[in-house]
Amino acid sequence: MAEQRKDLKSMTLEELEDEMARMGEKSFRARQMYRWAHEKLARGFDEMTDLSASFREKCKERYEYVCLEPVRIQESALDGTRKYLFRLGDGNLVESVRMQYRYGVSVCISSQAGCRMGCRFCASTLDGLERNLTASEMLDQVYAIQRDTGQRVSNVVVMGTGEPLDNYDNLLRFLRLLTDENGLHISQRNVTVSTCGLAPQMRALAREKLQITLALSLHAATDEKRRSLMPIAQKYTIRELMDACEFYFETTGRRMTFEYSLIGGVNDSDRDAELLSALAARLGCHVNLIPVNPVKERQFVRSRRDRIRGFAAILQQNGVNATVRREMGTDIDGACGQLRRRVAREGEGGMPKESGS
Repeated sequence: MAEQRKDLKSMTLEELEDEMARMGEKSFRARQMYRWAHEKLARGFDEMTDLSASFREKCKERYEYVCLEPVRIQESALDGTRKYLFRLGDGNLVESVRMQYRYGVSVCISSQAGCRMGCRFCASTLDGLERNLTASEMLDQVYAIQRDTGQRVSNVVVMGTGEPLDNYDNLLRFLRLLTDENGLHISQRNVTVSTCGLAPQMRALAREKLQITLALSLHAATDEKRRSLMPIAQKYTIRELMDACEFYFETTGRRMTFEYSLIGGVNDSDRDAELLSALAARLGCHVNLIPVNPVKERQFVRSRRDRIRGFAAILQQNGVNATVRREMGTDIDGACGQLRRRVAREGEGGMPKESGS
């Protein structure tokens, strides 16, 4: 049985230096390869032109080199947002989104193929979890988008399909590679990780003392209502989550963000806003209000525009920094998991770029 090839793009520079030593190569060879993979964003060993052909062939035998190719790219006719659908080596599909802001290019990536968290309003979880993504599969979502556009990615959000803290070890490796000075060197302060509330992993991440932003997908301010929307709330109460948030802030000095999807008639009352204000004010959190993306398999609808404005106003009157997320890409399967699920069910192969209609 052939030995399984090692995942080269998931290796740190130090690990790659050890690999080169085992092959009888000089340590500078590792730096060359690392630069090609993480700075020049080479698509494969054949692009590493300062390495000999014989050495490149030897590497192909020993190492897997993850390089995602898009199955489909949808571009919004409204704001230029691009949604990418990538096929992984085993045939699984993952989504990523590129958004253009005044401050630069932001990319939202997936951390799992599917999701097992079961949030009632989310398309990502409808078919369950297929598997975790490796660090290289997370990285190359960013790299592939930068290769496609030729524009440097300045901000990365791990908020696509999957629960990042349910893939903790691979997430941590991804974060260290993404922000490594020998690669793209994206500032840790320009990285956001979202979680539906795995309290022990939130505390573990705090102990790493990274300077990333941690966003808690809260979506309700009482345990009863949160349990009706998010199965994870059966395991961790809001009090436990607030304690974990406080620990994260005290340990890292980084304030938390609360993500709150506004669902018409479910969690958007004045009372909901007052309760949310009390939680956010205690921790000095920023609240990101998200008009929920309707999913045809779910019965939820987004809140009315006047209700969204009124909800935000109550938070602001209570001294909470609250913003309504700018809606982008609403004409291109905007909700997480929609495009992945549709294409998987259609059984389509590679397709060209589309524009939103």
